[in-house]
Amino acid sequence: MHVTTYTYEDFTPGRVFPLGPIAVTAADIIEFAREFDPQPMHLDENAGKDSILGGLAASGWHTSALTMRMMIDSYILNSTCQGSPGIDLMDWKKPVLAGDTLSGRSVVISARPLHSRPGIGVVKLRHETENQHGELVALSENSVMFRMATSPEAGV
Repeated sequence: MHVTTYTYEDFTPGRVFPLGPIAVTAADIIEFAREFDPQPMHLDENAGKDSILGGLAASGWHTSALTMRMMIDSYILNSTCQGSPGIDLMDWKKPVLAGDTLSGRSVVISARPLHSRPGIGVVKLRHETENQHGELVALSENSVMFRMATSPEAGV
């Protein structure tokens, strides 16, 4: 079986990588909340309904983690990824509720060689996460470092 390996050169501005789908269950929301964000609207259906979120809602951090999972499955694990220097934008637009199915896309905004580390390029990506109704639930942007296909480390 052939595995695609994306290198820096594959991340051209405008390229789109599909994300998902991934289902969000009540059990997943509660488990994540218990560990990382134990607020009532993330732990209890009635508390969620009584909040401005309208139901048992995933933490924004959980939504971001699900987006990361979809990125991992779409292209990160099949790439020369060397990590990220940070997040530039993280915007939670709409609550993610139990029963939602998330999908979306990562769009390459820009790419440039990293002069301080020859053989590495920095790619800026925008991640758009939507629910099953096509409603934007999260928007984020960050840079990711990838090895170049022609880097000395790649053996080319």
